Amino acid sequence: MDLIVPIKNLDRAKSRLRGAVPAHQHSDLVLALLLDTVTAAVRAGGVRRVLVVCEDERIPPALAGIGVESVYERGLPGLNAALRFGAQHLRAEGSAVGALLADLPALRPADLSAAIEEAAGRRTYCADRNGMGTTLLLAAFGEPLHPRFGPGSADAHAATGAMRIGGSLASLSCDVDTEEDLAVAAQIGLGRFALAFHQEMVRRPQRVDVG
Repeated sequence: MDLIVPIKNLDRAKSRLRGAVPAHQHSDLVLALLLDTVTAAVRAGGVRRVLVVCEDERIPPALAGIGVESVYERGLPGLNAALRFGAQHLRAEGSAVGALLADLPALRPADLSAAIEEAAGRRTYCADRNGMGTTLLLAAFGEPLHPRFGPGSADAHAATGAMRIGGSLASLSCDVDTEEDLAVAAQIGLGRFALAFHQEMVRRPQRVDVG
């Protein structure tokens, strides 16, 4: 299985996480989520290659030494376009292709391996914690990825014939869009990059409102 991990410009990504850390650290937090995600992905059984499709020149150097490939391509109109671009790149060698979101800092390699095994070569998807979004989409071998990421993507992927998998794989369904999501991911167990940010966040003085 070859996985594509798309990510926006670090400054524009994860707008709902703004305020979780000081403004000048927002891009570093977004990068930390990505690094923990791909670090786990390359260690998962059944994963052959991990390709990050990015539009931020800071990302490829940050991936050095992790074992991840990257393609720097600006101007792609959205997440699905980035995934189609990545799939075209990977199809040059021929393989089963999947899409993995870049905000899974608690991802456990064993959970990703279990999802790939459960998929058994079929078109499948893993939903996020609220059941509406998608964290992982796997194409059947030799078939197009047909990504439908966006609001309600879980239902959209199901409508394309994808089967839902990974219902018990907590680390694979725990994407991080908000500070509350990051706290949930911390309960599962964050990777080392996001963990440093979370530890700093919990040490912040709590604001006390005086009425």
